[in-house]
Amino acid sequence: MRRAQGTLAPVRLGGGGTNARFLPFAVSAADSILQVRDVAVHFGGIVALDGISFDVPRNSILGLIGPNGAGKTTLFNCLSCLYVPTRGDILFDRRSILGTSSHRMAALGIGRTFQNLALFHRMSVLENVLVGAQTRGRSDFVSNALRLPWMRREEKMLEDKAWGLLEYLKLTEVAHLPTGALPFGTQKRVELARALASEPKLLLLDEPAGGLNHEEVEELGQLFRKIRAEKNLTVLLVEHHMSLVMSISEHVVVLNFGRKIFEGPPAEVRRHPEVIEAYLGTGH
Repeated sequence: MRRAQGTLAPVRLGGGGTNARFLPFAVSAADSILQVRDVAVHFGGIVALDGISFDVPRNSILGLIGPNGAGKTTLFNCLSCLYVPTRGDILFDRRSILGTSSHRMAALGIGRTFQNLALFHRMSVLENVLVGAQTRGRSDFVSNALRLPWMRREEKMLEDKAWGLLEYLKLTEVAHLPTGALPFGTQKRVELARALASEPKLLLLDEPAGGLNHEEVEELGQLFRKIRAEKNLTVLLVEHHMSLVMSISEHVVVLNFGRKIFEGPPAEVRRHPEVIEAYLGTGH
């Protein structure tokens, strides 16, 4: 089997659950859920991304880091089909997603949270989560109008799923409150619940720790490990909070000025001179 160069994937040790340990090994393209191939994005004369390539191993947590302006959010927008790359390709489950409408991403199996919360603030927490669950429903205009029996059964199933996620993320006590009235950290969990309601294979997390205090960040890291282990999904994480990235990621990709400058295990990323220079400057 042909192997992708320069890519690592996790080997699980110690059984399942959140305490399982992971070791890196070379991964083939067949073992990757996401493949980014020579992706470039130009905005006029500005090069936002310049030939980015990496693989995301299935059922792993991969961190994507870099200073402000490195191109992380631009890449996430390409992965969500909000932007179309100037060059390159993006494969999800070995199929190109280029040309796919952004509203179909959840149906494909890609969920996302946003750096700036994208919630319906006047809707309740339960209603926000049900929006995510609807991507797995089969109803349409006609069935909604006729209120067919199978549609009522489906609505009950989706509502049960939403309540299950609210319990999983400790949100049941605020289920009927308007989302906009809740503390910022709680709203972050609501957005995560909505993303999980679409039953993604790949979860894109755009700065989930932004605005959280130290204790909340530690709880978030534990939650992400639990979700990956129990929900059997892959996590791609963009985050400025380095302690979170380094503590939960098996593999880290580093961008700077739109280019990939390094990728590898967290321990190697911490020591790499180009990464240190990107974050601390040449005078360090």
